[in-house]
Amino acid sequence: MNEEQNQQEAVAGEDFEEQLRELLAEDANTIRPAPAPYPVIRRRGTVERRRRVAAGAALVTLAAVPVGAYALAGGDAGGNTVASKPSVSATPRTSPAPSPSPEPARPATEGQLLDGITFGQAADGLKKCLAYDQPLTSPSSDFRPDLGVAEEYRIILAMNSTGDSNAPGDGIFVVAVKEQPKPTRLICNLKNGEASGLNTSMGYDDSSDAVPVRADDNGGKLYQQSILDHGNWKLPFRWGVIGTVEPSVARVTVSYGGATSQAVLDHGWFVASGVLDRQVTAAPRIRGYDADSKLVYDSDKDKYYEKQVP
Repeated sequence: MNEEQNQQEAVAGEDFEEQLRELLAEDANTIRPAPAPYPVIRRRGTVERRRRVAAGAALVTLAAVPVGAYALAGGDAGGNTVASKPSVSATPRTSPAPSPSPEPARPATEGQLLDGITFGQAADGLKKCLAYDQPLTSPSSDFRPDLGVAEEYRIILAMNSTGDSNAPGDGIFVVAVKEQPKPTRLICNLKNGEASGLNTSMGYDDSSDAVPVRADDNGGKLYQQSILDHGNWKLPFRWGVIGTVEPSVARVTVSYGGATSQAVLDHGWFVASGVLDRQVTAAPRIRGYDADSKLVYDSDKDKYYEKQVP
């Protein structure tokens, strides 16, 4: 009985196993998921690569931020906070260049700066001459008028000066003029780079005998040597003649020692120069002409003009 029962149970087990195998075979596709199509896999891969590239770009951008621009600090509320800091400039600080000191006006032509004297040297000489003219008496004295400052002047002549028995030592002359606040002319002699003598005049001649061309009353020091050396001047000798002209005068000539020089007209002044190579007794002869080349002035006919050298 027991053996028969065991056989029946064995047969039932085999039937159950066979049925189970059939069921598993029939539902295999249901139990095993179908593989993902290739296009889906490719698209997912592309998306993943783009995500990684974007993440890498973000890292590069963060790495490019200057070190001093941000600081990371731990926070008690969870996570980190970003605190901005002012950027530090690496540009060095430089001091502003000093402004140049005011200068006098230049002459009308470069030909009025003679013997290699530069405008800078002439301007420096003028400043020294004005400093040299500081009052010798008390500051409240009116004995010497205030000549002003260099930028008020215009240099009209600079040339070598020849020493003589009265004033030994060669040097240079600087002649400058100004209109305001009062017409002023100065002739300064400099030796060894320092002012050694100054002659000034102020105002114009308002007499009824005013002429269209007028030689400077004290300009003789520019074209003659000391009376102590009469007939024995040092040669060659650089000379100059200056004076004022009326607007009607278009041309001025100066003859001296057998040579004639064409003067420069410079804002109401005439300036002539030359080099003397002989002893002379006659002073420079000055002639003025109008725009039609008509003679309007001749120093030989001017009763106030000194026609001989001392």
